[in-house]
Amino acid sequence: MDKATWLITGASSGLGYELASVALRHGDQVVLAATALAPMQTLAADFPDSALALAFDVTDVEQRAGVVREAEARFGSIDFLVNNAGIDILGAVEEQDEVDYRRLFEVNFFGPVAMLRLVLPGMRKLKKGTIVNMSSMDGIASMAANGYYSASKFALEGVTEALWQEIEPLGLRAVSVNPGSFRTGIGARTKFSGKQIEAYSATSGAFRKAMAQLSDDMFPGDPSRAADVIFQSLKSDSTGRRIILGSDAYNIIAKKIESLRSENEAYRELAQSTDFAT
Repeated sequence: MDKATWLITGASSGLGYELASVALRHGDQVVLAATALAPMQTLAADFPDSALALAFDVTDVEQRAGVVREAEARFGSIDFLVNNAGIDILGAVEEQDEVDYRRLFEVNFFGPVAMLRLVLPGMRKLKKGTIVNMSSMDGIASMAANGYYSASKFALEGVTEALWQEIEPLGLRAVSVNPGSFRTGIGARTKFSGKQIEAYSATSGAFRKAMAQLSDDMFPGDPSRAADVIFQSLKSDSTGRRIILGSDAYNIIAKKIESLRSENEAYRELAQSTDFAT
C-alpha cells in the first residue's frame, strides 16, 4: 500500500484514535484533530515524523480552516479526510432542549460538511482523495430517545450519497461508515437532554433506564478490530461506498432494509395509481 496522509477528526479517543494508530503503524502520515489534545500528543510522540496532533473544535470556523491549512503545509496533501468527530444527546423528540439538538447538528452534520468542503479543492486538483463520513447504524435505523442523533446521521448519509455521485467521475471517493455499538466510552460521555415526560416512560424512558445500567454486553464491538477493517477497506482498491461494522449494526440494518422492502412492495399499486393516466 502506498503511503497516504490522513486527517482524522475526533482522534483523541474511540474509533478515531484507533484508526490513527493503525495508519501510523502502517507507515502513513496522520493529522490527529480533537478538542482533547493530550491523548493525541502521546500517540504522536511515538511517530514524530509522521504524526501531527492539533487541538480542534469542529464547530469553529477558523479552527476548521486552520487544521486543513496545517495538514497541507506539513504533509503536502490530504488523501483521506475522516469526519469522525461526533456527539450523542438522548431524550424523546418532545423532551430535548433546542440548544442541545442544535449543538448536535453543528458537531455531527454541519462540521463534517464544512470540513469536506475545505478539503475537496485540494483533492480535485490532484484528482485523488477519499472523504470518509462516520455515520452509524442509527443513520439508517432510528429508535426512541435517539431521534435527533439519528436525524443528524441521516442527514450525513444523504450528503454522502449525493457526494459520491458528484466526485467519483473526478477520480475521488466518498464512503459512509456505519458502526454499531463499540466500546469506545461513548456511553459514559452521552447525556440526556430536557425534562423527562412521564408519557414516554415505556419508550424513550425505557432507554433511559437501560443507559443507567450500562454493561459491556451493550457494546459488542471491538474498536481495534473495527479500525483494522476501516484501514484495510479504505486502502484497498475497493469501490465500496459503505462499511458496516458490528454484528448489531448488521442485524439492525438488515431488519430496516427488510421493513422498507416490505412496505415498498405493499404500496406498489397505490404508488403507480397516482401517476397521470396514459
